[in-house]
Amino acid sequence: SLSQGIATRLVRAQERFSESVEAFINTRFRRLVARAVSARYTTLALAFVFFLSGLGVIGSGRLPFSFFPPLASDQAIAQLTMPLGTSAAVTADAVLYLEQSAEALAETLAAQFPDAPPVTHILSAVGNQPSSRGGGGPGGSGGGSSGGGHLGEVTLQLTPSQARTLDTRTIANLWREQAGSIPGAVELKFNSSLFTVGNAIDIQLSGENVGELREIAAALRLKLSSYPGVIDITDSFRSGKQELKLSMKPEGDAAGLSLAQLASQVRQAFYGEEAQRIQRGRDDVRVMVRYTDSERRSVGALDRMRVRTPAGSEIPFTTVAEADLGRGYASINRTDARRVVSVTADVDRSVITAEEVLSDLSRGYLNDLLKDHPRVALSLEGEQRQSGEYLVSLVFPFLIALFVIYALLAIPLHSYTQPLMIMSVIPFAYVGAIWGHQIMKQFDLVAGIAMMSILGMIAAAGVVVNSSLILTYTVNRLVSEGEALDDAVVNAAVTRCRPIILTSLTTFVGLMPLMFNTSVQAQFLVPMAVSLAFGVTFATVITLLVVPAIYRVFEDIGGLITGLRSPAVATESTV
Repeated sequence: SLSQGIATRLVRAQERFSESVEAFINTRFRRLVARAVSARYTTLALAFVFFLSGLGVIGSGRLPFSFFPPLASDQAIAQLTMPLGTSAAVTADAVLYLEQSAEALAETLAAQFPDAPPVTHILSAVGNQPSSRGGGGPGGSGGGSSGGGHLGEVTLQLTPSQARTLDTRTIANLWREQAGSIPGAVELKFNSSLFTVGNAIDIQLSGENVGELREIAAALRLKLSSYPGVIDITDSFRSGKQELKLSMKPEGDAAGLSLAQLASQVRQAFYGEEAQRIQRGRDDVRVMVRYTDSERRSVGALDRMRVRTPAGSEIPFTTVAEADLGRGYASINRTDARRVVSVTADVDRSVITAEEVLSDLSRGYLNDLLKDHPRVALSLEGEQRQSGEYLVSLVFPFLIALFVIYALLAIPLHSYTQPLMIMSVIPFAYVGAIWGHQIMKQFDLVAGIAMMSILGMIAAAGVVVNSSLILTYTVNRLVSEGEALDDAVVNAAVTRCRPIILTSLTTFVGLMPLMFNTSVQAQFLVPMAVSLAFGVTFATVITLLVVPAIYRVFEDIGGLITGLRSPAVATESTV
């Protein structure tokens, strides 16, 4: 029948494939392993070159490290901050301008992609920034946002990433170019990431003099703006609402007035002083004594005010004091009792990385800046601090994991050296993971090494020792059965070649759907999958070719040590 014919052909194809694999393993692969073992020191040298190549990829900067890679969302958000005290009407005009620029961009993109326009909706808010509240939406870290008429936000809702050609970051950059700058705005940020763990660049300045901190912050902003790809540069200094700043003249000091007394009288005149309270039912009615409406309607009324001295006389305000109209501080941040100003910026990772910018700054500019301002201290915060703390926190658990793996191998093998030989594949798994990221980066599936990449490498450490353990156990068994060491090493690699390769291939193929998944939900796990898949795959080659050579090198070292001991024993016996 037809089904029997198909089954027969499938069986024959399977047999031919199996025979071809067996022929390859028993001929070409056997010769390759034999050469690797006979030229074992050359094999180890080549393996070491491969290891250095992985370090070179990291050192060259072609594969940047970021604590969390930018995970694109399906929203592009513009967050607008006007000076504190700005009316909601003025902010609304600025938000309207952002809306118009967004609509112009949406029309342009719709003309370029008529089948699937990228922008579906445009949302705006005045008085708050919804994406910065609670959940840490696109670009937000979940720190919350207090409302105010000076805040605004415009959101572009995009089609799902799988249904459009342009990524969210590109759309946000186009919008940034379309909108330009807004006159009077304190800050305008365009966000496209699903979430962040801190600013890509966050330089914290601490000192005692606010003016000095503002001067350095301005110089840093100017320097950062000279780097292509550095965007959304700002600092944490925010001017507050308008206020009157009072200062005493020498005449006021001579009259015995203090600044506190002067401020109290000004407050009483314009805000009022409670004279009494009248009970009306359940409510208290406060009776305030102050100037009439016409006398406190403008700042100029202060010039006509008379101030009472401790001696009881009255002197014109302009004789004893001065009043300057300005802005105070919206907030004063302190760390260890020192005032702090942070200079922050984001980067377009397709142009430059935060590591490249900070490395260039640290080579001279920051040191020169601190020499000119010795009372100011500097530290790196944001993503740089988070990544540093995270890597340090992994060191001790990783060392514990390696010790546990060593102990679990040493106990059944009854050897202190063979576990080291088995675990020698772990560094090569890490190099394989690095090259895997470099390969996947060419297809824009990863941006570089991330936190989840490190976790994937640690997971690979526990997986790759399995193949090496199987190979070592087989060598030990063949030697115990009487085979010569060189033959046992080669035969073990040939015998275990198919199961080791199948284990690695099934692991790689099983992780492929996750590695090539472009959905927003999967982006967080892709770096881990890449580390595990490529780490196991590259370590397989090392296991089959390099571990046999390492086994023979260990035996050479053991024989050398035995040879050095034998003359000493012979000399002692002769004496």
